[in-house]
Amino acid sequence: MTGDKIPQRKISVCQPYLGGREMEYVTEALKDGWISSSGKYVTAFEEEFAKYCGVCHGIAACNGTVAIHLALVALGIKSGDEVIIPSFTMIATAAAVVYTGAKPVFVDADPLTWNIDVNKIEEKLTSKTKAIMPVSIFGNPCQMDEIRLLARKHGLSVIEDGAESHGAEYKGKKVGSLSDITAFSFFANKNLTTGEGGMVVTDDENLAQKCRYFKNLCFPLMGPRNYVHEDIGFNYRMSNLHAAIGLAQVEKADEYRKMRMHNADLYKQFLADVPGIVFQKDTQDSKNVHWMNSILLDPKKIGRNRDQLIEYLRSKGIESRRLFVGMHHQPCLSKAGCDVSGQYPVTENLTENGLYLPSASNLLEEDIRYICEQILGGLHV
Repeated sequence: MTGDKIPQRKISVCQPYLGGREMEYVTEALKDGWISSSGKYVTAFEEEFAKYCGVCHGIAACNGTVAIHLALVALGIKSGDEVIIPSFTMIATAAAVVYTGAKPVFVDADPLTWNIDVNKIEEKLTSKTKAIMPVSIFGNPCQMDEIRLLARKHGLSVIEDGAESHGAEYKGKKVGSLSDITAFSFFANKNLTTGEGGMVVTDDENLAQKCRYFKNLCFPLMGPRNYVHEDIGFNYRMSNLHAAIGLAQVEKADEYRKMRMHNADLYKQFLADVPGIVFQKDTQDSKNVHWMNSILLDPKKIGRNRDQLIEYLRSKGIESRRLFVGMHHQPCLSKAGCDVSGQYPVTENLTENGLYLPSASNLLEEDIRYICEQILGGLHV
């Protein structure tokens, strides 16, 4: 390979930032021998993350997908029910609904915020609808006032998929405190990470107790274990080692949030007013924490399509990714009996023309400047 073909840099799309006491806490857990789901770090992580979200209860789980499932089970969602979700989301949102036997019902994205279009929710409600599950796409909070009002009008629960939005705020309140119950992910690329992990948070003690009950194979919450189980439960426990990482991450949550938001400002600054590049618009009265810095391309105004730009960036040592494929295009959901008919034009556009850019919390300004320079070169070569 000739020298001019070797990328001068290698910038991954998103890598974890472990800038706190992770090593100290994990080492202590190892020395103490507490490596399973028992141990002080699980409790401490649950308490501190719940406090950070502004709620009373946190229930740690082994990943974000099962956290959503746990929340749905706690709400009593079951076979024959329907749950409203955005068509533009990651597959875990829909899959967790299918786990319960219920059916996800899709609503197109808002063309500006890319979140669920609140003006199109009501037309999808039926007598089977039991809950609305908004997703704060890429860390951008949804219009929760309108969603809660609609839910109250129709007697529905609201469960947030907050996987991408640790620390995001809507009208001064953090995601996690805006609905009946909220599920988070702590996958390696999230703003706060445990490597693999999840959390359910709520102010409702009854829902919290149900989550604790079902996540631990339905062992009784009080008294001795007699190994008689009244219900079918799940082994969704988080280990003390993962929780040790999580506690260290929560201690630095505000710092990491500032870093992500600063990086987003730099992307917008360096790509300002470029014809053919559209950024996600922040929800009004909110703080978008920019889990992923995403752009939408207008193919009529640029010299390359999205996939060509991704390949060009790769040749320059920059990793990027396509955005989510709409739920109505998922074969697994069609096989599960979900209704994948209908038109979702905003989702289609995001799927076909959107990509997300390197988004790690600790990206350097010089890296972001380099990425943007290559984007500009890639669009017009």
